[in-house]
Amino acid sequence: MEENHLNHTCELLLIGGSAGSLEVLFRLLPLLRADLPFPVALVLHRRNSGDSTLSELLASKTLNPTQEVEDKEPVTPGTIYLAPADYHLLIEHNRTFSLDYSEKINFSRPSIDVTFESAAEVYGPGLVAILLSGANEDGTSGLTAVKQAGGMAVVQNPDTAQMPFMPHYALTHLPIDHVFDTIEMAAFINSLT
Repeated sequence: MEENHLNHTCELLLIGGSAGSLEVLFRLLPLLRADLPFPVALVLHRRNSGDSTLSELLASKTLNPTQEVEDKEPVTPGTIYLAPADYHLLIEHNRTFSLDYSEKINFSRPSIDVTFESAAEVYGPGLVAILLSGANEDGTSGLTAVKQAGGMAVVQNPDTAQMPFMPHYALTHLPIDHVFDTIEMAAFINSLT
């Protein structure tokens, strides 16, 4: 695989996933360096509960500060953010988060597409978006927007995904920059500046 990711400037890293993606994150987060110079936002399909244990569980896997997003909060480098259950996560042009309760997309709220598309408008070539395991089409339209804005699109290797449909669907519908297993993904993220 070509090494065009080395020294790629990342202003925001998005990671989207559905069924099977938590297992990937539990393996990935401990491998990330503790001084990430960019913010990371996780958009995961979750049950519609006010369960705050997921952000605590994710925080226990990484040395980077980790929290659930609050509306109008600035996007801060070095922090890992989790989209709250039952809200779409948008990024405003002033680089703050916005939470939206509009209709579900691909049966999902938060929708990966919604976050990827809004971030693509704001961050353009500074955006890196990764799509993990999942069982529906959410994420492919968002990755298309990321690519059109000059950003980088990455998917989990479907052969390593518990639910390969989501990354496989993206692979068959647009040119993807990289296909990684978890270890390769961690090395890739750690190489971003």
